[in-house]
Amino acid sequence: MTTSGPRKKISPKGDALVDFPIVGIGASAGGLEALEAFMAPMPADTGMAFVVIQHLSPKHKSLMAEILQRITPMKVTQIEDGMRIEPNRVYLNVPDKETALFNSVFQLTDPASREGFRLPIDYFFRSLAEDHAERA
Repeated sequence: MTTSGPRKKISPKGDALVDFPIVGIGASAGGLEALEAFMAPMPADTGMAFVVIQHLSPKHKSLMAEILQRITPMKVTQIEDGMRIEPNRVYLNVPDKETALFNSVFQLTDPASREGFRLPIDYFFRSLAEDHAERA
């Protein structure tokens, strides 16, 4: 099986890469307990950005933002297209969109296929590694 890699879009907002670490976290629907255990001891000023990518169904409302905001002092935000990544925040992916980072700016695109098997975590991790290398 092959999957297409992230498709780069030009963004005027993202002219420079960030100088802080970006932590990519992949989780299935059953990963909430592990995610809570990981995030709970994190201070508000880690100097890192955390990006949580889940396998999400667009048919069900996710409560992940509300749950995580109760356990972490960092701001928890759903990713928006064109949003620049910042440290000391937790970012959550959008259902039914592919998430990538290019020049430190989030890019949301429609999946190559709306049917069948999708790999949103792999898609994001590839873009993170390509864009931020050793800071990822």
